[in-house]
This record gives sequence, structure tokens and C-alpha cells, in this order.
Amino acid sequence: MPAFHVIQLMKPNKYLFPLLLLLLLMTGSNSLSAQSFTLSGKVTDSEQNPIELASVSCVEQGKMTSTNLKGEFKITLKCTDSVVVKFSMVGYNARKRVFRNPRGNLKVNISLPSMEALGEVVVTEKRRQTTGTEQLDIKHLQGTPSASGNAVEELIQQQAGVSTHNELSSQYNVRGGSFDENSVYINQVEVYRPFLVRSGQQEGLSVINPDMVSAIGFSAGGFEAKYGDKMSSVLDITYRKPTKKEATVRLSLLGATAYAGYGNKKFSMSHAIRYKTNRYLLGSLETKGEYKPNFLDYQTYLSYHPNERWTIDFIGNISENHYNFKPTDRETSFGTLEDVKSFKVYFDGQEKDIFRTYFGSLAITRKLNERTSLKLLASAFYTKEQETFDIQGQYWLTDTQTDNNLGVGTYMEHARNYLTGDVKSLKVIVNHKVKRHDIEGSLSYQFEHVKENSHEYEMRDSSGYSIPHTGNRLDLIYSLRASNKLKSERLQGYLMDTYRFTSGGERLTHYTLNYGVRFNHWSFNNETTVSPRVSLAIIPAKNENITYRFATGLYYQAPFYKELRDTVTQDGMTVARLNDKVKSQQSIHFLAAYDRRFRMNDRPFKFTAEAYYKLFSNLIPYNVNNMKITYDGGTTCDGYATGLDLKLFGEFVPGTDSWVTFSLMSVRQKLNGDWVPTPTDQKYAINLHFTDFFPGSTRWLMTLKLAIADGLPFSAPHKGLGNLDFRAPAYKRADIGMSYLAIDNTSLKRKKLIRKLWLGADCLNLFGINNVNSYYWVTDVTNQQYAVPNYLTGRQINVKAQIDF
Repeated sequence: MPAFHVIQLMKPNKYLFPLLLLLLLMTGSNSLSAQSFTLSGKVTDSEQNPIELASVSCVEQGKMTSTNLKGEFKITLKCTDSVVVKFSMVGYNARKRVFRNPRGNLKVNISLPSMEALGEVVVTEKRRQTTGTEQLDIKHLQGTPSASGNAVEELIQQQAGVSTHNELSSQYNVRGGSFDENSVYINQVEVYRPFLVRSGQQEGLSVINPDMVSAIGFSAGGFEAKYGDKMSSVLDITYRKPTKKEATVRLSLLGATAYAGYGNKKFSMSHAIRYKTNRYLLGSLETKGEYKPNFLDYQTYLSYHPNERWTIDFIGNISENHYNFKPTDRETSFGTLEDVKSFKVYFDGQEKDIFRTYFGSLAITRKLNERTSLKLLASAFYTKEQETFDIQGQYWLTDTQTDNNLGVGTYMEHARNYLTGDVKSLKVIVNHKVKRHDIEGSLSYQFEHVKENSHEYEMRDSSGYSIPHTGNRLDLIYSLRASNKLKSERLQGYLMDTYRFTSGGERLTHYTLNYGVRFNHWSFNNETTVSPRVSLAIIPAKNENITYRFATGLYYQAPFYKELRDTVTQDGMTVARLNDKVKSQQSIHFLAAYDRRFRMNDRPFKFTAEAYYKLFSNLIPYNVNNMKITYDGGTTCDGYATGLDLKLFGEFVPGTDSWVTFSLMSVRQKLNGDWVPTPTDQKYAINLHFTDFFPGSTRWLMTLKLAIADGLPFSAPHKGLGNLDFRAPAYKRADIGMSYLAIDNTSLKRKKLIRKLWLGADCLNLFGINNVNSYYWVTDVTNQQYAVPNYLTGRQINVKAQIDF
């Protein structure tokens, strides 16, 4: 019976009306609370990392919401006897929870286990970039055609703003920077490369072993304060800890690798051996001869986790690289269609190089509580390098149309270069999390010892005259002596904070603010630098698929051994000495970026645009010849770099990732009052990484790599740093690889020894383009010089096999 009828039927009473009013309020309140309830909580993965944009849905009531960047959600549902709520995300196993007679406000935390598809390829949501460092997917290391064997570096070379002009080398240029401006870390330890390497032929494999990598972080600018004192880029590598028995063996015409790993809850270990010989690849060079390059290295990663508070990690690496070469002859045609010249050389002599390196690190981590951890990290690097050659060449330079000899002569190149380097460091790292802040600080001490003893010269003789020809004295065109020792200490530290916060009402705008400061003191030049850095990422409430990123900071390129070498020439002899007056190069970064995630043809894509401007001061000018960088340690100048990087990433073909990048850039330095291009000034670059399955089969996989990069400025040797009057032809290269999954036992319930067997073939330099690496300059008696191009590798076929156990 309605309440107002009850009031009319009952007799009046002074206490009756208040009691009935209270009864009505209580009944109304209960009826409203019985109609709906609020469910909130957090969705994480198996490692308690938040899962953003996970779906939280109740199918029976037709309601759904998504988690925010922290994995948090809130949804209002109707009260019934039982309410079924589903939690799901692409790449994870969905979970359902049944709530019996739900009332009021309920909180729940859900953990979604990852699902495995396509064998053991885990399909997960692409991680959103909210700092200066982008996380790259390690699955792109597999099956890619490679000339150098350095899969990680070749992946970096295909990113926006990055380029290379030598497929034999692991080095790369980032937004106008030199090779020496890129820092590389493995498990928070900075690693080094050999000092004396001058060509891609001499390089073996880099210290990074792709089989041991679990995460790749890369930043082309605007990176955080925790990364060291380099001006261009950061490559941050994390080695993985296996959780079970696993092994992989790879064989190809360019070498072989073997990896084995084992792990349980408390202990894990990884061991890897790599062997490389690019003798087959070097056979496509125009300089014929007996190539005997051999590279061998061993790496291990041990991790012991006795309990929740302690972790002990050890990384060890031993590598030995031999490059032996006996040239016989060479014939090169160059010029234009109307003016073709032929350069023919007969050689005598040989080159013998040895690069031996040792690297190790030991990390002890103590977890003080749930929010704070302390790590003690010790590392050591040692290199012993020897570069020796005596090569004589007798050459003929001919005009092919008239058969006239433009130059006939002999040249002699000699080198006895020896170097040892020793770098030891001790670092303390503290991490603390409080509410929305992730705070990290570090203090490190580093000891450096480098010893060099070098002697090299070049003699040229043309038509009976030694070049340069003075008429009364025999001079060498180039001669260098260096006998130097460097003993120095370096004190470094940083403090940074990553602060995540939101603003707005029902639809929130998400912010990620990273700010910090870094300092460096070097005993050799008694210099102290302070480097503040800040970045901000904004995800607007109106569209969570868009991210705006901004970054700025003062970056220093702390000098090391090569930057200190200052040369002085007197009476035809050049002497290299260490200049203790050299200060750190400076660069102020300004970066603005736009990321947009979208779907096209029901496939995920991401478009990224980054505009940058870098203002340089106290630059140390340098020249680049092949892979060797020579600095002028006694000169400084100003400069700038500006450009635009574009990248489109996504599933061009369903089930596989591809991307294309396009970069525009201008880099200038002010020398002697004139603005001139730097040796790494590159106007444009295009990279394409495309993968596709053969029609009707996912066992056949094709990978195409395409690179087009503008040629770099250069000049005749020994003509000064500012006279870059010429520009090399554009670097153009296409590599294609075909892989076939011959055996796949991953889906079988009964385990077999071989899990997968991949067979493949790569066509390197598919179009057989003659890319110019450097130039050899021939001078006749009239002092006229001819630039003879040194071409890189031609078209070659490489067959390979990979077995996963």
C-alpha cells in the first residue's frame, strides 16, 4: 500500500508523522543503494606492472570502461544477485569475477597473465613513450638480413634521425653527431669500443650480444639525467634472465653463434659464444687479396636472487679480433659517362691488426623496503690494440677514352700503432618510490688509464717525384708520431625524479614530468660541469591516443682520449700531444614531439613526428676518414643542428610489424668566421623496414631493409677542417631476407629437443649499388689531385640456419 494511504487510514498521532518520515527516508535510501554499486581497482600483469587501456566490462548490463595509464578503473553497475565482470586486454588471458549481492563501493585488484600466440611470440600492447627514451621491440632482431652481424645496432640504424654510410660497421650518426657522441649502456654500465679502429673491415662484433638482450631503450635526444655525458644519443641495453632451460644455435656464411641459458626462482645464467668472419663479404670489394678477418667472443650473465631483499648480478665478456690482409691488386672505374677514368693498382705488403678487450661488471642490489632499493655496481674495461701495416702500391691512372696516362706512381703506407686502455668504475644507485614520484640518484667514481705509442706515415711518388715536391728536400705527404699517457679520475653523479600526475574531471589529462641534474668532474683538465634536464609528456583527456612530448636540457660531451689529441706539424712531421686545456663540448637540446596511435583496416599504427634544435658551443672540429675520427684538440667553435624526424610504425601486413622513417637535417659550425657544414651534415635520410608473409603461409617470412641517405661532405686530405668542398654520392642500399620455419614443435604437449628450425637466405645489396665509403687521392707532379672512390661491398648471397632448443 502506498505510504500516503497509510497516513490517511491511521489515526493522527504527534509521534506518528516523524516516525513515518524517518521510515520513508530509510526506505528510499535503501532502495537507491540497492539499485547500483561502484566497482574500482587496478589491473596489472604478472609482474605487477599496470596495464593501460584494459577493458572492464559487464556484458549483461551493457557497460564497459577502460583502465587509465596507471591501470586504474572505476565503473558503476546495477545491483543484482550476481554480477559478472570481465577484465581483458590484447595479449593477455581474460579473467572474469563474479560479485554476489554487491553493495556500496567495492575495490578489487586483477592480475592478467600474458598469453602466447604464434609459437612463443607474446603479443602485447605497444608501450607508450612518455620520457625521452623509446622502448624498441626485441622481436625485430630476429630474421633480419645483416652484413655486420650486429643486430641491435642495425635496428638502431633504421630509426628516425639515425643513419649509417657503412654496412660493415656497427657505428651510426644521430642527428648530426659523430660516432663518439653516442653512449651505450649494458645493465646500467657504460661500455666502450676500441680506439684504433679506422675501417669497417677491421671491426668485429660489438659488445652487445642480441641473444642475451631483453630490453632496448633508445633516445635520439632529450634523454634523462641518469645517462652519461654524450651529446647525441643513448642506447640502453638490459640483459635478460632466463627462467628455464633454453638454447639457440645460428650458422651462416658470415659466422656462427651459440647461446645457452638456464634459470629458476633463485638463480639464472646465460652463456654465449660468437664467431664472425666476413672474408666472404670482403671478397666483393674491388681491392682483391687474401682477407683473413676473425672475431671470437664469449659472454656470460649470472644472477643470484637468494631472497626478496638481495640480488647479485655478474656480466663477463672476453673478445679477440684479428684482421689480417694481404692485398694483391685493384681496379676502379670512376667519373662521368663522358669522362671515365680507370685506376689500377698492384700491391705488395700486408696488414695485421689485433683488438683484444675484456669487460666485466658486478652488481649487488639490496631492497630496503617496498619503495626503496640500493645498488652497488663495480665495472672494469680493458683493451689492448695493435695496428700494423706496410703496404706498397704501384698505380696507373688512365683516361679510358684517350688511353692517356694521367698519373703513374707508387705509394707506401706504414703504421706501427699500439694502445692499451683501462677504465674502472664504482657506482652507487638509490631508487625510491613515493606516491607519484620515482626518484633515482647515483654517485660514481671512475679511474682511466690510456697509453699510446703510434708511428705512421705515407709516401707518394708520381713520375719520379715525391709528393709534396719541394725540389731540395725529400718530404713525406703525411707523418705522425704519438707517445702519450693519460691517467685521470672522474667523479660523476645525478639526481632525477619522474612525477606522474593528472588534471581534469571525469576525463583526465595525464602528465609525466621528468626532471633532474647531472654533474661531472674530471681531474685531467680540472673541469666541473652541471647538466640540468627536463622533459614533459602530456596525454590529453579528449584523446588518449595522442601524446605530446617536450624536452630541453644542457648536455656536455666530456672529453676523452681522442678529443685530447692535438697535432702540431713542423718540418713535415706531425706530433700528437694531449692538450689538458680542452674543455667539454656543450649542446642545448630543444625537442617537441607528437605521437598518435590509430587503427587503419582494423590494424594498429603509430605516427611520430619530432622537431629538434641543438645549439652547440665549444665544439672541437674533426675530420672523418672511413670510420676514423681525427680531432683538432687546439680549436673550438660554435654550431647548431636542426631537423625533423617522421616515423610511421604498424602492421602494414597483418601479424607483422613494419615501419618507414623520413628525416630532414641541417648541421653547421662556424670556423674562421664562416658557417660551414660539419663532416656529418646530412640533408635527408629514408629508412624502410618491411616484413610480409608469403601468401597462404605464415611459415615463410620476408624482410626488406631499405636505406637512402644523403652523402656526407669531404675534402682532400691534409687540407684543414673547414674546407669540406665536396659531397659524396648518396648512400643507397637494399637488403632482403627470406626465412622458412621448417620445424615448429612449440605447440606440442610432449617436449622435443628441437623447438624450432629456421632456414633462410639473404641477398645483401640487392641492387648491387656501388656505395662510396671514402676516397683515395692521387696526385700528379703538377699537384693536381684525383679523388678515387673506395667502394663498399657488392651484391652477395648469405645462407643461414637457426635452431632453437
